[in-house]
Amino acid sequence: MLISRYSKPEFNPYGDNAPDDATVLWPAPVAHGPLTAALGLPGSKSLTNRELVLSALADSPSLLRAPLHSRDSDLMVEALRQLGTTIESVPGNGEYGDDLRITPGELFGSTTIDCGLAGTVMRFLPVVATLALGPTTFDGDEGARRRPMATTVSSLRALGADINDDGRMALPFTVHGTGSLAGGDVTIDAGSSSQFVSALLLAGSRFDNGLHLRHDGERLPSLPHIEMTIATLAGRGVTVESPSVGEWIVPAGAIHGAEIDIEPDLSNAAPFLAAALVAGGSVTIIGWPAETTQVGADLIDLLPLFGATVTRDGDRLTVTGGSSIRGVELDLSTGGELVPNLVALAALADSPSTFTGIGHIRHHETDRLAALAAEINGLGGKVTELDDGLHIEPRPLHGGPWRSYDDHRMATTGAIIGLAVPGVEIENIKTTAKTLPQFPELWQNLIGEAVL
Repeated sequence: MLISRYSKPEFNPYGDNAPDDATVLWPAPVAHGPLTAALGLPGSKSLTNRELVLSALADSPSLLRAPLHSRDSDLMVEALRQLGTTIESVPGNGEYGDDLRITPGELFGSTTIDCGLAGTVMRFLPVVATLALGPTTFDGDEGARRRPMATTVSSLRALGADINDDGRMALPFTVHGTGSLAGGDVTIDAGSSSQFVSALLLAGSRFDNGLHLRHDGERLPSLPHIEMTIATLAGRGVTVESPSVGEWIVPAGAIHGAEIDIEPDLSNAAPFLAAALVAGGSVTIIGWPAETTQVGADLIDLLPLFGATVTRDGDRLTVTGGSSIRGVELDLSTGGELVPNLVALAALADSPSTFTGIGHIRHHETDRLAALAAEINGLGGKVTELDDGLHIEPRPLHGGPWRSYDDHRMATTGAIIGLAVPGVEIENIKTTAKTLPQFPELWQNLIGEAVL
């Protein structure tokens, strides 16, 4: 079965916090037999938002082909427009919406940016706002005000920026841009998010003195996302040197415009590929890149540990389920965004699992460790929180409500469990619009159910 394409739904300005959505329970479809499905996915959120920022800072126009159209990317587009960038939708060949033509302009503030719950917006754009002329205020959803932002505020101040946060070191705050930033040497602790590093690297070449950035902390999570940032910069003519682990040098210079093909979001492939292990049969993702910096590519090596068979045929990657799901022992410090969906598999496995190296995901859209433990245990499971991870002992699960916590990956995790457990009802499935607005329709078609 080839799952059909879907157009982008109209953007909901209320996003994850729409009052009516929070009380709506979505009956998770149950799989009644093995799957045979193939689908393409919208563009990578991480790549789309990085390329949007670089396009706004570039010295000439850019074209992004097959970009993501979702709440996170729409928030980034609107924010950059408010800062003076022209972004136009143009017809393209992507399955999920138009291409984007970006024409950089003089950056100016005197505006308020809605970050929603998008980490890339709240971490990347304050750096851009230092290069704008005038004050820019940043705020977001209620959950955004709880996300770590102290490193953003302190690092920009160390580089010469004027930021008024009323002592909160969190949203909301105002960046008083002067049109330029001195830059130079700065040391940060990016232990709670690699986005703090990526934010500075993306704009570092536009600083007067470039950037010499060092990380000083016990750990640096999600290194693949930093490697992705460095690769996107290289595609724009900016070479980032890394003389040692946790150290980066960005010379002052121009960022070039470019025409960029955005890869499908491989982390959003996780629930669909995991479905093959839960329901049996096979699921194929069409358009899998030959080479990529996306952490979702790790699924090729991770899913066989749970008992899957993974095969590739050109740009088609197929996962076939085995006779059962095996428990695992995994350090996922480099792939925290994959944890929720993989924990769903562990909850349905035939033996215990332990995930470590993931303490930083307590600071994602929600405290994902606490949320996963609470929701699986609420369905009869046994999940124990560790200092930096989770231990899962599989138990027979029963139906019931599954809270999403305004977290798209919590919502998709509930859907995976619902394939095998009748009666799972997911709160606010629309929160998946953060990175994949079409998720409910694609998921229902995955198992052959009619779109509700």
